[in-house]
Amino acid sequence: MAPLGQHRAIAAASPDPRPMPPAPQSLTHPKYRADIDGLRSIAVLSVVAFHAAPGWIQGGFIGVDIFFVISGFLISTIIFNNLKAETFSLGEFYARRVQRIFPALLVVLAASYAMGWFVLLADEFAQLGKHTTAGAFFVSNLALWNEAGYFDTSAETKPLLHLWSLGIEEQFYIVWPALLILAWKRKYNLLTLTLTFAAVSLALNIHGIHKNPTATFYSPQTRFWELLCGGMLAWASLHPRASVTAFKSLLDRSLHRALYRSEATGDGRTLANALALLGAGLLTIGFLKIKAELGFPGKWAILPVLGAVLIIAAGPHAWFNRVVLSNRLAVWVGLISFPLYLWHWPLLAFARVMEGAVPRADIRLAAVALAIGLAWLTYWLVERPIRFGKRSRLKITMLCTLMGAMGALGWYTNSRDGFAFRLESRIDLALLEQTVEPPNTRLSDGSCEKLLNFALGPGAVCLTNTSTPEVLFVGDSHSMALNSAALLGKVPVKTMLMGLHGCLPLVGYSIKEGEIDKGCDALASQVYRVLALYPTIQTVVLHTRGPFYFSGSGYGIEGSSNRSIVDLSGANAPQPEMFRLGYSRFVKELLRRSPKVLFVIDPPELGEDPKGCLFARPVSILKKPISSCSQERSKADARQAVYRELVAHIQADNPQLRVYDPIDLFCDAARCYGLRNGKLLYWDDDHMSLWASELVLRDMQERKLLP
Repeated sequence: MAPLGQHRAIAAASPDPRPMPPAPQSLTHPKYRADIDGLRSIAVLSVVAFHAAPGWIQGGFIGVDIFFVISGFLISTIIFNNLKAETFSLGEFYARRVQRIFPALLVVLAASYAMGWFVLLADEFAQLGKHTTAGAFFVSNLALWNEAGYFDTSAETKPLLHLWSLGIEEQFYIVWPALLILAWKRKYNLLTLTLTFAAVSLALNIHGIHKNPTATFYSPQTRFWELLCGGMLAWASLHPRASVTAFKSLLDRSLHRALYRSEATGDGRTLANALALLGAGLLTIGFLKIKAELGFPGKWAILPVLGAVLIIAAGPHAWFNRVVLSNRLAVWVGLISFPLYLWHWPLLAFARVMEGAVPRADIRLAAVALAIGLAWLTYWLVERPIRFGKRSRLKITMLCTLMGAMGALGWYTNSRDGFAFRLESRIDLALLEQTVEPPNTRLSDGSCEKLLNFALGPGAVCLTNTSTPEVLFVGDSHSMALNSAALLGKVPVKTMLMGLHGCLPLVGYSIKEGEIDKGCDALASQVYRVLALYPTIQTVVLHTRGPFYFSGSGYGIEGSSNRSIVDLSGANAPQPEMFRLGYSRFVKELLRRSPKVLFVIDPPELGEDPKGCLFARPVSILKKPISSCSQERSKADARQAVYRELVAHIQADNPQLRVYDPIDLFCDAARCYGLRNGKLLYWDDDHMSLWASELVLRDMQERKLLP
C-alpha cells in the first residue's frame, strides 16, 4: 500500500560482516559498510511499524524509498567498478541476484500459499494465486496497478501486496545494467546518462502523482529516479574530482571553525557528521510529517531520498553512522531485513483477514514478533547457506525452476477460481458467491475512450448494454453497483453508465483525496456531451455514496475518509453546503437537457464484511460468533439525517427533480439488514449486491420511475 522490497537487493550487493568463504568470482564488490546495514534496519523497522501500527508512525512507508537509494548505490557501485575493470558479466550479475533473492522469496511464497489454502475463501484464494504468480515473476507492481491503491483499505487483506517494491527493483536490475553496458561501449558519459534518466523519472513522478496516483506509485518509470539517485552517489564516490574534493575540504574547515574553537584539520569529519545528522533529520521529518493524503511519492519522496543519500555520502566514520547505525543490534536487524520484510506483511494481512477487522494490538505485536523469529531462521538456514555456498549452474537452474513452478501454481489457482471445493463441507457456496463483486460492471480500463471516444480520468467507467440507451446512470462506484443488474441483463433496462470512482457529479466543485484533485468536475461536464450524443436517453439517474463525501468518515470498518469537497473558485464553505450547491447546479443543467432526472438516495451502509453474516471464518484467531448482519434503524437514520436533509434542499431548489428512497428494501421499522430472505444485500461493507441491485431496479420499474 505496503513498502519495502528494497533491502533484499541491497543486502544482495553488500557482503556479510561474518561471511562464509565466498565462491570464486569475477565481479568485485564494494567494501562492507556496517552503517548501511544499520540504515537498512531503520528502513525495515519503519515499514514494519507503519504496517503494524499506522497511527504511531504515519510516514513509516518511506522506508521503501530508503531501500531504493541503498539498492541503487550498491548495485551501481558494482556495475561501475566492474565496467571500468572490464570484469562485468551480466550472467554472473543475474546469477547472484537469483542466489540472493530467490531462496527467501520462495519460502515466503510457499508459506503464504499454504496458509491461504486453509484461511482464505475462494475469491480471496484466487486473488492470492494471481499475486503469487506476479510475485514469482517480479511484476507485482504491474498486477496491483489495476486493483487498488497501496493505501486503500482493501489493500490490507492482500498478503503479497508488499512485493510491489520487489517488482520495481527487479525491473530496474533488468534495464539498468544492460543500458550501462551499451553506454559504456559507446563511450557515453555514465554520470550524464544517470542524471538524465533520474531527472526524467522524477519529472514523471511529480507530474503524474496528481493525475493518476495509483499508477505513479506502482510504475517503474516514476520510481526509478530513487534508485538512480543512489547510482549518482555511487559514481561520485568512485570518481572524486579534485575541484569537488577541494570544495569539500573548504566547507569542512568552515564548518569546523563555526562550531568549534579548535583549529580545523580538514580531515572531512565535521562535514561528514553534518551530512549524516542532516540526513537523519530529513528522515525524521519524513517519518513524522509525510502521510498518504499528501500525495505520495510525488515531491514528498525527495525528503527520504535526499536523507538516505546524505547519510550514505557521509561515510562510515561520521558519528551518526559509526555510533548509531553501526551498533550490533542495528546491524543484526539490517542483516535480516530482507526476510523480515518478506514475512511481516503476510502475517499481518492474514491476521486482518481472519479477524474480519483490524486485529487487536496484542495480535499485531505477536505477528511482528513471529516475523522477526522467522526472518532470523530464514536468514541463517536458507539465505546464508545458499548465498555463500558453492555456486553452480545446477543450483541457479533449480532456483529458477522452483520459482517458475511457484508462479505456475499461482496461475492455476487463479484459473480454477480459488478451488472452492476446499470449503464445501463448511460453507454455503451459493451464498458465498454473493459476496463477490458483480463481474464486468465497473471496468475502468479505458472504457470511456472505447465507448465515447474521450478520456474522463483515472478510474472512469463508461458501459452500456445497448446502442440506444434510455436510462443514463451517473455517479461513483455505488452507481455502478446499483446499475449492475441492468448491465448484466437481469433487469430489462436499456442502460448506460457513466461513473468515476470516488467522485460526485458536481458543478463548480470537485473532490480531493488528501492533496490530490480527482478531477471530478469532468464527470458533470461530459454528461452533457453524452446526452447530446444519445438522444434516446429519457431518464438520468443520480446515485452516489452521499454522506461519505461531506462527513469525513465511512461507517464501521471503512473508518475515516481523506476525501473532501473543494470549491473550484477557491472559496470556502462547510462541506455539506458545497455538496448541496454543487448537486443543485448539476441538476439544474440536467433538467434543461433531459425530461427526467431521478435522485436515488443511498441506502444505509452495512459497515462490516458481509462474509461475516454467513459464517465464521474457516480459521480465526479469536473465536467470534457469526454476525447478526443488522443494525438498529434509529442509528442508521441518525447517520443519514444531514444527508437526507441536503437531498430535500436539492429537490426544493429543483422541483422537477424526482427522488427515490429504497430504504424500505433494506430496513424495517426496527432494524436495517445485510441479509434478507436468505440473500445478501451487500457484496462488501457499503456496495449493494447484484441481488439488491435487481431488487431496487425492479421496484423502481414498478413505481414507473424507469422505463
